[in-house]
Amino acid sequence: MATLASLPARVLAHIRERRLFREPGEALVAVSGGADSVALLDVLHTLANELRLALVVAHVDHGILPAGRPVGRTVNQLAEKYGLAFESTELNLGPDTTETEARRARYAWLREVQKRRGAKYLVTAHHEDDQIETIVMRGLRGSAPAGLAGIAARGRGGLVRPLLPFARRELLAYVTERGLPVYDDPANRDPRHLRSWVRTMLLPLLNERLGPRLRSDLLAQGRHAASDRRAWDQMLDLVPDLGLHVEGATFTVARASVCGYDNALSVALLRAAARRVGLVLGPTRAQRIVALAQRPSGRRLPLGDGWSAEVAFDQLRVGRDAKHAVDCALERVWPAAERGAARFGEFEIAWAPASAPAQIERATWTTWLDSAGWEVRRPARGDSLVPLGGVGHRPLRRLLMEARVPRSARPRYPVISRGATILWVPGICRSAEGVPAPGTRAVRLDVIGCGWAESDRGT
Repeated sequence: MATLASLPARVLAHIRERRLFREPGEALVAVSGGADSVALLDVLHTLANELRLALVVAHVDHGILPAGRPVGRTVNQLAEKYGLAFESTELNLGPDTTETEARRARYAWLREVQKRRGAKYLVTAHHEDDQIETIVMRGLRGSAPAGLAGIAARGRGGLVRPLLPFARRELLAYVTERGLPVYDDPANRDPRHLRSWVRTMLLPLLNERLGPRLRSDLLAQGRHAASDRRAWDQMLDLVPDLGLHVEGATFTVARASVCGYDNALSVALLRAAARRVGLVLGPTRAQRIVALAQRPSGRRLPLGDGWSAEVAFDQLRVGRDAKHAVDCALERVWPAAERGAARFGEFEIAWAPASAPAQIERATWTTWLDSAGWEVRRPARGDSLVPLGGVGHRPLRRLLMEARVPRSARPRYPVISRGATILWVPGICRSAEGVPAPGTRAVRLDVIGCGWAESDRGT
């Protein structure tokens, strides 16, 4: 059996083999005060220089048990001992909070801190016993193979779990030998919580009946399911007709392919595509999306937690609603200075003085205006414009539809106007109004659409 002193060396070997920390950077280490997270912190502190990581200790007091504050002080003292920055919060969730609610609140805060600090990694202390419990719980709940794969060593947003091959008893022995202070949370033995019931009651019974092979058999089941999940992920790139495109938290596929494949194949591909954008899509919801793909363009299906699916012309679009979407007709952007930049929903707008070119294109992401009297707003009922080089007014709603802007995105699309007169619809149509004479002093506007085509940077 490996000695306790070799634990950091074996963790380092595992990290290198799996390439868990691929670049140097700041790592936010979640430390609850339990033996597993304290072991994680101690081991990472030992390896920090070799891994080129700047560690930050993060502690969450869920406000479920009265012992929270003393534990937080102990974790803070550990951070001071190691000379590390310390972040903490009190969530005040209350004693009736479920495991799921606590986990969501904890991760929401951790992600908020990670974003504020610009930390590259978020590191948690999930270990082999957590993996076994997760596989059992998901099996009991009827999870598909992707769920039975259990906990991944790496997740979206720099999430890393470097202790998955190591057992709870080994981590406890390590902190005991090192004399490190740990907190034994009584909730870990409370059978009211499903995970605790699986840990303290179900698994001991199964182990008594099935013997020591149970542990290795469950882990093998997880590996087989993970292999299946990887295979479907690779299939996404081997089916060219699918036309998969991933942009941030949104993916699109050719709906003709989704409608044309066998239903089971379409469901499997959609679930694999959803994993690429961080959406856990069960078979039932995936089947509903397949049915949605057969409906006319513009139809939409809410998927919960801000996710939705939409038929957008010849594509099926699945994504999360933009956090910075413009939701109010009064929200506008006015240029406060000669040059500057601003965020408008899913778009970034930059402006600066420049000499007008000899020719201005109609459908690009860059244009020039003859004066600074302009604003950015959302579309309004009855909007229309005379296209540059065209004759007669064109309704804005028709231009957006012809440009294949999804129906759900049209109310948030930026419009550059001067009063009621539309000057430009970025990437779609330049109007004949406000066009500067070649070589004269003008305002250059550049627009980048997050999730749309990038701006045309050419002059």
